[in-house]
Amino acid sequence: MVDIDEFAVHTAQYRRELLAHCYRMVGSVDDAEDLVQETMLRAWRAYGDFEGRASMRTWLYRIATNACLNALQHSSRRVLPSGLSGPSDDPETAPFLSNEIPWLQPMPDVRIEPESSDPAAIVAAREGMRLALIAVWQYLPPRQRAVLILRDVLRWKASEVAELLEVSVTAVNSTLQRAHATLRQLPLATADIAEPDDPAVRAVLDRYAAAFENADMAALTELLKTDAVMEMPPIREWFRGNLRIVRLIATRCPTRAGEVQMVRTAANGQPAFGFYVRGEAHSIHVLTATPTGIERIVSFHDSGLFEGFDLPKSLL
Repeated sequence: MVDIDEFAVHTAQYRRELLAHCYRMVGSVDDAEDLVQETMLRAWRAYGDFEGRASMRTWLYRIATNACLNALQHSSRRVLPSGLSGPSDDPETAPFLSNEIPWLQPMPDVRIEPESSDPAAIVAAREGMRLALIAVWQYLPPRQRAVLILRDVLRWKASEVAELLEVSVTAVNSTLQRAHATLRQLPLATADIAEPDDPAVRAVLDRYAAAFENADMAALTELLKTDAVMEMPPIREWFRGNLRIVRLIATRCPTRAGEVQMVRTAANGQPAFGFYVRGEAHSIHVLTATPTGIERIVSFHDSGLFEGFDLPKSLL
């Protein structure tokens, strides 16, 4: 009989990094949580046979990766609006909601960062979590995705990945080469991304929040890069260009100062805000912010996400 307390002591420390790993694989926080639960259940059932020939961490990653690969056999890739079509030209048209599409979800930093103040540990936990990376990885077949994440993000040796996947080292290297070749053919949004606590970035974020809260469209226009992008899942349309984005916001958002409140948070190793309209949860804004302005806004229009960020549903 497996001692559940002993099992918990030996496995609890890996739960956050396993959640990050499963999220990188499937692009959904909800699905990643389920897969970590499945991993722990499988591990508990097999714990009595664990002989320690591999480390506990390696053993759990093997179970988690196989659980993800099994799950991905029966699911569609997670997407952002920019992965479906080109940008829209008319910000004033009525939005087209597509709740049936499996949208990419944001990962709250609070769920995956270690319970430690060690900056090195926090930076390591954020590695490979950028929203644009997670989105582009979804184009890879599941096994290519697994190899890429294990080799390029987690820095496993080819021999370790081969053992986990029960294939040859040659097969691992070939799979990684195919993954890299696929990614080279895909557009990847890049920017001079700084850490969220960079003083210059913090100043940009303060201006961003103030522009919304004061309904200051001129300030927002100045703050957004000329070719900035805004996406709003589950709305299919997305927009490129600061002038179009500001027209969109002026058309669809409250236009009186004081109707919007912004609460700082973080997702995918990037700065984010909980966006409240008249005190009620509305959306989570995940930003690609640079010291010179905002490059991209992904506004997830789902108030159900707020709980995962430890944000209240209402500020009233």
